[in-house]
Amino acid sequence: MTNASDVQLFRQDSWFSTGRGPRYEQLYRHIAAAIATGDLQQETQLPPERELAELAAVSRVTVRKAVSQLVLEGVLEQRRGAGTFVRSPKPRLEQSLSTLVSFTEYMRQRGKTPTSRIINRGLFAPIPDEQLALGLSAADRVARIERLRSADGVAMAVEWSSLPTDILPDPSAVETSLYDVLRAAGNAPTRAVQRISAVNLPGHEARLLNLSEGAAVLRIDRTAYLGSGRPIEFTRGLYRSDLYDFIAELRLEADL
Repeated sequence: MTNASDVQLFRQDSWFSTGRGPRYEQLYRHIAAAIATGDLQQETQLPPERELAELAAVSRVTVRKAVSQLVLEGVLEQRRGAGTFVRSPKPRLEQSLSTLVSFTEYMRQRGKTPTSRIINRGLFAPIPDEQLALGLSAADRVARIERLRSADGVAMAVEWSSLPTDILPDPSAVETSLYDVLRAAGNAPTRAVQRISAVNLPGHEARLLNLSEGAAVLRIDRTAYLGSGRPIEFTRGLYRSDLYDFIAELRLEADL
């Protein structure tokens, strides 16, 4: 039975505006915002698809697309024979910014099973960011690996790692952990500099991470160095901001 709060929350004039994108995207954003603000609380059951379509004055296909996206993102849960419910928030992973550790090592430390899917790899002409970070010229070649990083089957990040060819002559040697390969060759970095920014996902990466295009994620650019000071790895990663927190410890320096 429809209640007054559902009528108010889902009526079309509360979420739809001409020129703001397709109806399913606007409905998706509206439901996501209602969950974020607490208007739809954990374990709240959404109206059935047919009823929600009537309340929102849209087709059932529109409702299905909006709800399916939220299910993919883990915000909603469809329970067989019961309906669609707001899920409890996923536990976020807190990773220290003061420790140089690979994705694989970090996930193993947290008791999770890391996996990597190779999207692309090979030897390429370096782009300007790679030239600058690694001290390469346009005539050099760079070993580049694009990977989808997952933990316990959940897509967490997309990473592009680039290294000089004398450090990684064969990118196909990397399956799960790049640092395992570097360590075996005696080329593991000892320090790194990272820059973190917030960006919106383009379509290709959004599909890989099961997020909507334009979703906010964390972009991390990392340049890693050998003990000698030589830069040997430039990695750019897009990390799900709903699953990751990066933590930095700050200390007050003593007065000189």
